[in-house]
Amino acid sequence: MTEIRADWASKDFYQVLGVGKQASQADIKKAYRKLARENHPDSNPGDSKKHEKFKAVAEAYDVLGDAEKRTKYDEYRSQVASGPFPGGFGGFRPPGGFDIDDVIRGHSGGLGDMFGDIFGGGGSGGRGQRQQTRGARSVRGADVESTATIGFTDSIEGVTISLRLTSDAPCPQCKGTGGKPGTKPHICATCEGAGFIVSGVGGAFSLNETCPACHGRQLVYDEPCPTCHGSGRGSSARTIQARIPAGVKDGQRIRLRGKGGQGEGGGPAGDLFVTVKVTPHRLFGRKGDNLTLDVPVSFDEAALGADVKIPTLGGAPVTLKIPSGTPNGRTFRIRGRGAKKKDGTNGDLLATVQVQVPAVLNEQAREAVAAYRAATEGSTLRSGLFEQAQ
Repeated sequence: MTEIRADWASKDFYQVLGVGKQASQADIKKAYRKLARENHPDSNPGDSKKHEKFKAVAEAYDVLGDAEKRTKYDEYRSQVASGPFPGGFGGFRPPGGFDIDDVIRGHSGGLGDMFGDIFGGGGSGGRGQRQQTRGARSVRGADVESTATIGFTDSIEGVTISLRLTSDAPCPQCKGTGGKPGTKPHICATCEGAGFIVSGVGGAFSLNETCPACHGRQLVYDEPCPTCHGSGRGSSARTIQARIPAGVKDGQRIRLRGKGGQGEGGGPAGDLFVTVKVTPHRLFGRKGDNLTLDVPVSFDEAALGADVKIPTLGGAPVTLKIPSGTPNGRTFRIRGRGAKKKDGTNGDLLATVQVQVPAVLNEQAREAVAAYRAATEGSTLRSGLFEQAQ
């Protein structure tokens, strides 16, 4: 069973092939072969207009070159043209027995989605069908994985790095055609130049599969390329410049679109995924979008209060006001001195007080501490400790 596609309403495949509606199947095949030879990507490298023309010609032949599809296409185009909106489609009723006028009045997703729901199993399904048809003639490049190690400061500020990549690419000898250089291709006899074959999976369903003879290239060579043995694929080693954004975290995976493996038959390049490893800093740490810093503070500074100058990452020092009686472990927040956030603002610097106890005291310091002990004798510092332990 041939599935009616919604985009048929807006495409004149006869005009694309340059034939009349009464043309025989033989005339249609002849016109297709002529246009395919003139516009094939292998014969017109770098000519995007020729490539697009080739895709349109192949799509037209996929429908008109199949007698059953051609009949459905003609009937559908005739029905659509027989009645304007909103009065319906001239009595046309799609498979399933419901009235298309009711669907138009009750559907909220627009005409493109409406046609996709009726004929292609949903709006996204119709697009998927068209993408599958195009995929038979052009292949997207493979995605590439890589790992980069950067410094802590670079992770906060952002950095451009060089990456050496090895990825799948068209064979450099045959330029991806799979044929021996200097030889001429001919249209694949298995798929008749469509690049795919239709296989039944039972019942009324069928699938398009890449042609096993030409591997979707639509043309075949009698003599395969001696370098790639007809596969058309090879490997490519290259160095690229990759921008690591400011604020990247350790272990984060970054996607660089179009930096992966090269496509085939005019297909787009794949993507590059870079996993970033960040080396630790001697002083600063990170907690989400905030930076952390341990600040050594003496006993007298914590007890009496002090103004303590502390560093910031990549910026001028700031003065931290320590109030009198500050306990060990208290954290102060210096706003805007942290890592870059997704919204473009910065996180904060979290400075945690670490009260230092001197390991050695000189005579004068010892006397001062002894005097402090005497002055605070009878302190209730540990009062209730044993009671609370019961």
